[in-house]
Amino acid sequence: MKRTRIEEIAELLDKRGKLSLEQLDEFFPNVSQMTLRRDLFQLEQQGRIIRVRGGAMSVKEVQKVSGEPYAKKQAINTDEKIEIAQKAAGLIDENCSMFIDGGTTAMYLAKEIPDFNVHVFTNGLAVAIELAQKKNLNITLLGGQVLKDNLSTASPMAKQYFENTNFELAIMSASAFTPENGFSCGSQVEADVLKTVRMKAKSMYMMLDSSKIGKIMPYTFARMEDIDVLITDDSFPQQLKELFAQKNIVVM
Repeated sequence: MKRTRIEEIAELLDKRGKLSLEQLDEFFPNVSQMTLRRDLFQLEQQGRIIRVRGGAMSVKEVQKVSGEPYAKKQAINTDEKIEIAQKAAGLIDENCSMFIDGGTTAMYLAKEIPDFNVHVFTNGLAVAIELAQKKNLNITLLGGQVLKDNLSTASPMAKQYFENTNFELAIMSASAFTPENGFSCGSQVEADVLKTVRMKAKSMYMMLDSSKIGKIMPYTFARMEDIDVLITDDSFPQQLKELFAQKNIVVM
C-alpha cells in the first residue's frame, strides 16, 4: 500500500508541479501528515521531488522550464528562498512597474507574486514563464545572450534599452556577498545589466539567503549603500543585520 501511495504522490506532483501538505491531506484524508512527510522524504531521497516549506515540488516540473544546472541551484536552500520570496512578494504594490532578475530566488518570488495588475521587466526566462501563468500581470522579457547556468538574458545594449523604460522598483538577488566586495555574480555582462537597472530604479530591494554570505564572485553589481531593503532569512547573522541598519537599510 505504501508503495502505491508514494507513486500516487509522485504522479500528482509531476502533474501539478507543486503541492502543499494541506493539499496532500485532501488527496489522502486517511493518512496522517507525519506519514505524508515521511513519503515526501523518501521521494526526495530518490531524487524525484524537492521538499520545500509546507510541501514539495516536482523535479521534473523544475527541469521542464529550467534545465539541469538551474534546477540544481533551485534545489539548494529552498526553505530560505521561499521565506525570502514570500517576504518580497508582500512588498509589491498593485499597479507598480518593477524589475525582477533571473535568479532562483526570483523564480520563487514569481510563484508568490499575487495575480494583480503589475508590469514586470525581467531577464529571467524561467521567471517570465512562471509569471505568464498569471492572467493580470504584464511581462516584458529583456533580450540578449542566454546565460545557460541561470537561464537569464543579458546584453551590452541593455543600457540603451532601459533609457526609454520606467520602473519604480528593482528586486534582485546575488550569488555572493561580503561587506567589502558587495553583491556579486559570475557574469560581467549580467552584472552590467543589473548595474543599469540599479541606477534606473527609484527603490532597490536585495534578496539574499544566508548561504551567500562570505562568498565572492568575479563581478560586483551593487554595494551595501546602493540598496534600500535587504530581504533575508532567519539565519542571517545579527552582526551583519546591525551593519546594514547602520547604513539606514531596512532588514527583513
